[in-house]
Amino acid sequence: MQKNSLFARMVPHPFVSVIVAMSWLMLNHSAALFDVVVAIVLGLIIPKLIQPFIVNTPNIHWNIAIKLFFVVLWDIIISNVRVAKQVLGSTKNLEPKWFRVPLETDHEHVNTLLAMIITTTPGTVSAGIDQERGDILVHALSCSDPDAEIEAIKQRYEVPLIEIFDVQQGDNT
Repeated sequence: MQKNSLFARMVPHPFVSVIVAMSWLMLNHSAALFDVVVAIVLGLIIPKLIQPFIVNTPNIHWNIAIKLFFVVLWDIIISNVRVAKQVLGSTKNLEPKWFRVPLETDHEHVNTLLAMIITTTPGTVSAGIDQERGDILVHALSCSDPDAEIEAIKQRYEVPLIEIFDVQQGDNT
């Protein structure tokens, strides 16, 4: 038990330590002994210095997060092609719409990431999260059926985000 607490004190954020050390090595384009030692020292010191500024991250389900990553990546690729066709084609075929996506939770990580995913998917932009109303205002470049678009956003992105953060009903943290 003492060994774990010593490690936790020495390396408060192991992931940050690895990122700092690897960044040093990549920036120096070197794996010489001196650079490896400096990388290790920086990987131990910098996370310790910034520890007060790093908020504890919630426990997440990585397998669902990885699946969601690939769903979003696929949707971005497909949406890029669709938007390119729409923009390069006749503008009379565009049906821009504003609609609101009701949120299932007030969990800030879920809602913020949902808004970010909506914005990064070409053809849609989240204009803002309305905490009072419990929804996200979305603008779609072309949308003939807002209800279907809302359902797709909820099923493809919101449901997995809720599962990733293991949000329970009424959870707002």
